[in-house]
Amino acid sequence: MKTTDPPHSSTDLSEGKEKLRLKQEVSLISGVSLIAGTMIGSGIFMSPEWVLHHMGNPASSLLIWAACGLLAMFGALSYAELGTIIKESGGEYIYILRIFGSFPAFLFAYTSVILVRPAGLAAVCLSFAEYAVAPFYPGCSPPQVVIKCTAAACILLLTIINCLNVRLATSVMNIFTAAKLLALLVIVVGGLVLLAKGQTQSFQNGFQGTNVGIGAVGVAFYQGLWSYDGWNNLNYVTEELKKPEVTLPRAVMIAIPLVTCLYLLVNVSYLAAMTPSELLSSGAVAVTWGDKVLGSWAWLISLSVALSTFGSSNGTFFSGGRVCYIAAREGHMPDILSMAHVRRLTPSPALMFTSMMSLIMIISGNFTSIVNFFSFIAWLFYGMTISGLLYLKIKKPELPRSYKVPIIIPIIVLMAAVYLVLAPIIDQPQTEILYIILFIVSGIILYFPLVHFKCHPRFLQSVTLHLQLFLEVAPTTKDAD
Repeated sequence: MKTTDPPHSSTDLSEGKEKLRLKQEVSLISGVSLIAGTMIGSGIFMSPEWVLHHMGNPASSLLIWAACGLLAMFGALSYAELGTIIKESGGEYIYILRIFGSFPAFLFAYTSVILVRPAGLAAVCLSFAEYAVAPFYPGCSPPQVVIKCTAAACILLLTIINCLNVRLATSVMNIFTAAKLLALLVIVVGGLVLLAKGQTQSFQNGFQGTNVGIGAVGVAFYQGLWSYDGWNNLNYVTEELKKPEVTLPRAVMIAIPLVTCLYLLVNVSYLAAMTPSELLSSGAVAVTWGDKVLGSWAWLISLSVALSTFGSSNGTFFSGGRVCYIAAREGHMPDILSMAHVRRLTPSPALMFTSMMSLIMIISGNFTSIVNFFSFIAWLFYGMTISGLLYLKIKKPELPRSYKVPIIIPIIVLMAAVYLVLAPIIDQPQTEILYIILFIVSGIILYFPLVHFKCHPRFLQSVTLHLQLFLEVAPTTKDAD
């Protein structure tokens, strides 16, 4: 077994890095489109009504959107410094592993692979489903069963695409990125036309009836930040960047302000076309906007939003295998998850596992509960990673780093992370959060026998062998990377 032979797996890993570095050189433009393409997914088409719902009025909801953009920017700049100190792919997992050691990294990998990634995928696919079926139910909201079945079909289709061929998956991503930018530009231009015509009634007395409860603001942040999720994506592919010390900070400084401006303009456009109460009662904000502004061309919006969310879920799925794969390489996940298909060279076991977990999430939850659930865990680990950066800044200032972020920035991000994790617990404790904490505790119980003492039951090896034969997969070596 690979886990009992550390020297072998580490040489494998370094060979893999050489191969990766040769295989793909991500330039500045590709880096920007990777960040922006993953960030613009379903959030901007789904979350505006929830941010408005929790904040109570248009002006404060726009402030939340701007603050979310600023927070994503600060977070990404802090991650850029981490990326220039620890030049390895794998995002939070590799940073937590190198700074805090094996145990916290295992907890991250465990929650990420089993909960966070599948929850993110489930939420995006649910929003894809809402938009895909909206045109068939004009004037009323579609039944939950139809939405859930469509979302499940979406996940199965993505599993097939990603298991079949890597090139197919990347070309799907490129086509859909163009669709989402087009949809947002149409909405922005339409909104500016409406404002020029003097439709500003939504912005009069903008701050009336603001909710200032700790929990309400925290949950509004969750819904807004969901739309910005993906700001840390470039850190998952650090090894594949051309000149990471220059490309990483620059790509962040271009992509995130760009997305923030787009989001603010789109929100202004929504509010120019609808009253706040109309926006709140709309299941799919962009479709309602299309009905009001584009008339008979409204189906264009439904189509482009469905394409955008499908493309984004494909991106989530595509990058999701990386943490799973690296964690399995480090011996933190079952060996089977680090294997690839013998002929197609896709990490099919990891992809199938992710899609199975996502299907369970879709059956059991709805969009808002999954997003709150996702954000709680994500910010718990973002906070941990940022505290690692602060530790390196204070204790090891001599480490070579080509880019330095002012220390105040990670401190702000850490305070925001603590607030986002604690606010909803203090204000309105929900049972879901208890389940998450129990789940993380279960990871502690599993860590010591399985990872620390490497006590693997005998049947596990035979199960792995049978799965290998059945799925036609083999451990990845230099060439299969």
